[in-house]
Amino acid sequence: MATKHLNQIDLAARWNISHRTLERWRWTGEGPRFVKLGGRVVYRLEDIEEYEREQIRASTARTFTYPAA
Repeated sequence: MATKHLNQIDLAARWNISHRTLERWRWTGEGPRFVKLGGRVVYRLEDIEEYEREQIRASTARTFTYPAA
């Protein structure tokens, strides 16, 4: 089975975000893993789907752990 890849324009369209956001995320180490082939950046579909699964949340509430006094 061949691995499907998306470029940053395709991924930005999939998530309805700016391709510049993906560039910034790569710079800061955020977002999905990517592959650099020569001067071209692509994202493997399996990495995109894994990243999407990791972002699933049941609540926007944060849970803080306070140190024992």
